[in-house]
Amino acid sequence: MAGSVEAPDWSTIPAPPDDGAARHLVGSLVPPVPLAATDGARVDLAALKGLTVVYAYPRTGRPGTDNPEGWDMIPGARGCTPQSCAFRDHFAELKGLGVANLYGLSTQDPAYQREAAARLHLPFAILSDEDLALSTAMALPTFVTAGMTLMKRVTLVIRDGRVEHVFYPVFPPDRNAADVIAWLKRQA
Repeated sequence: MAGSVEAPDWSTIPAPPDDGAARHLVGSLVPPVPLAATDGARVDLAALKGLTVVYAYPRTGRPGTDNPEGWDMIPGARGCTPQSCAFRDHFAELKGLGVANLYGLSTQDPAYQREAAARLHLPFAILSDEDLALSTAMALPTFVTAGMTLMKRVTLVIRDGRVEHVFYPVFPPDRNAADVIAWLKRQA
């Protein structure tokens, strides 16, 4: 597929522990926080009808630009591009399983995200929570590195504005889309 990347050897990268930071999310209502999307829209996840999948990730890198110092050794930091590519590659299957909306979500600004979405040929939008409004309102798990507050990798399955299921921690990230698909098939 265009824009695919080879996944790293996950055995050399520390897996994130389940620190309990997402336990409160199942059953919670998504707050009305409109977010800028890479397609130019503003998306309020609370207002969406049907089944929505949102995978939150720390940050995508850019070719030729170094990641923050020690990035690969931060548990759960590495793998944002392989995760996005996996959701791209499984997009049709997710739609076939009733997913009305699929979004990536990070704290990176929309311009940065647009470059990544175009480079990776994503058929869905990435949402920007650059001011941490949604992260704060939902108490999404975050971490700080190199002066940046970034989201820990978490995937939310939302139905009509309420969180139905949470994948956390997510590891390895390139398997996340397949894990969501397996869960959706078990619910059918």
